[in-house]
Amino acid sequence: MKFGIIGAGIVGTALAVQLTKAGHDCIGVHTRSRQSYERFRRYLNRDHLLLEDLVPAVDVLFVTTQDVMIQSVAENLFSKDLIIPGQVWIHCSGSLPSYVLRVKEDLPVHCLSVHPLQAFASVDNALSLFSGTHFGIEGDEEKLGEDIVKDLGGIPHKILADQKTLYHAGAVVASNYLAVLASLAVELFEEAGMKGSEALISLLPLMKGTLSNLEKVGLPQALTGPIARADVQVVQGHLNQLPARLVGIYKELGVRALELGESKMLMNGSKYPSEELSFLKKLLDIRQIPNVEERGE
Repeated sequence: MKFGIIGAGIVGTALAVQLTKAGHDCIGVHTRSRQSYERFRRYLNRDHLLLEDLVPAVDVLFVTTQDVMIQSVAENLFSKDLIIPGQVWIHCSGSLPSYVLRVKEDLPVHCLSVHPLQAFASVDNALSLFSGTHFGIEGDEEKLGEDIVKDLGGIPHKILADQKTLYHAGAVVASNYLAVLASLAVELFEEAGMKGSEALISLLPLMKGTLSNLEKVGLPQALTGPIARADVQVVQGHLNQLPARLVGIYKELGVRALELGESKMLMNGSKYPSEELSFLKKLLDIRQIPNVEERGE
């Protein structure tokens, strides 16, 4: 495969390096940033080429710019008449569908998206994490996408282009909102008298243990805690003491925990006692959230 890179950021650079190691031929790179090209060249000695020289020379063109620039790149290629019939254009966005590259309905190129489900802090970090990383693939040439992911050492998964935003939202919940949950837990520990720095350090082993359980036993079995065991008094105690601003969040998460708990019970051949289940549902009713004045805060 002869390929070119437009946008020499972390992902574009790491892709070029890894695919070259796998035996593919990186023809060159095009980027507006001298700094990013200099970094690219430290990893892979390839020329910076004009689009007019790069595009006609490759079979596969990776557009690894920021998401907001992806469609603009495709429009620029179209305006410059740099359309090579049968060529494959690939972007790596997790939120945009592959067809954002198809800026004209009868464009005779194949459009594909290959998204690494991972957060990369640097090129070295990306190169170390590609192996074992899961990728979301959708578009015209899914088989090619699978082959590319396997050459990167990753694990491919087909997703629906029209539902790509939901895929990305799921990634945000799992990654970004995990940090948000940690911040909420730290806040509660601080309310209980622990210093913030100590709180995070003490919570990390607990969070890692839960991640380990998710890896070992999956969902819903990894759910533990008072809602999983129908400990109504503990949940009531939490709601009695929680700062009013956090009650709604706790209840929303609790409702999902209760649904997960019911699935776990069913899987294990049991169910919640009807009285406890009814009381938990009443406790977690988000319509019954006291305001700050009612709580005296």
